[in-house]
Amino acid sequence: MDTENKRATIYFDAELHRALRLKAAETARSVSALVNEAVRLSLAEDAEDLGAFADRVRERETPFEDVVTDLKRRGKL
Repeated sequence: MDTENKRATIYFDAELHRALRLKAAETARSVSALVNEAVRLSLAEDAEDLGAFADRVRERETPFEDVVTDLKRRGKL
C-alpha cells in the first residue's frame, strides 16, 4: 500500500462533523483515520457489488412489469 498521504478539503454537515470528532476522541483515532477507513470500506463494498454483477452478467433478465404481474397473479399484491 502506498503510504504517501494526500491532502483534501472535505466539508461535512456540522452535526456529522461533531459526531466524527467525538468518535475520534473516544477511539483515540484521528478524524483522518476514521474517514480513510470509511472510504476504504465503501470502496470495498463497491468492489464486492461489481463482482456480484459480473457473476450475474449471463443471467436472464426479467422485466419489472413481469415481476409485478406475477406477484399479482399469485396473490402477493
